[in-house]
Amino acid sequence: MAESETVLEHHFRDLQQQREVSELGMWIFLMTEVLLFGVLFTSYTVFRHSYPAGFAAGSRDMETTIGAVNTAVLLISSFFIALSVYGAQTGGRKKLLWGLAIGALLGVVFMILKGVEYYDHYQHREVPGILFDYAKPNAHGVEIFFYLYFVMTGIHAIHLTIGICIVVVILVAAYRGRYSPLYHNPVEIVGLYWHFVDIVWIFLFPLLYLIDLKR
Repeated sequence: MAESETVLEHHFRDLQQQREVSELGMWIFLMTEVLLFGVLFTSYTVFRHSYPAGFAAGSRDMETTIGAVNTAVLLISSFFIALSVYGAQTGGRKKLLWGLAIGALLGVVFMILKGVEYYDHYQHREVPGILFDYAKPNAHGVEIFFYLYFVMTGIHAIHLTIGICIVVVILVAAYRGRYSPLYHNPVEIVGLYWHFVDIVWIFLFPLLYLIDLKR
């Protein structure tokens, strides 16, 4: 009962109500994120239909190997975040701590590889608005492709960076014994957010990297 009083906010009737309200709030937030990425995906669809050759040419310049590795990295990170949630629900302290730690570490690996990829595009003068010089055919379509690529992957990277920071905060709290089978709602909430970010990337990877497989 002492633990319940410690974690229960005064404006909730009990921990169950607090948990349900928190989850509802996260789902509402994620729906707004769906709207955001929905606009980006719609824009992508319209421009890809208008400039199919340019988008195919731009996709051929993508680092597909890095993209595929990053996809695997995020999928594995989702497994460990799910493991941490399971650990919190069942009182498995090691699963909770290691799941959060490895999930955050894999998120950092993703960001490092994405940084390497961004730098490669910069070296090849494929960064619209900063340094873009494309001498091959369909240059305008390729430029639009890279505009969308940097906007979409950049927004995703911002979301992932926020997720990494939140996971680290939750990890510190978990290390201090904050969570238990009675109270682990923050771990579940960050798990929902992390899985959403991973799902977005699962859509981005084929849309950006696999347009033209004839390399």
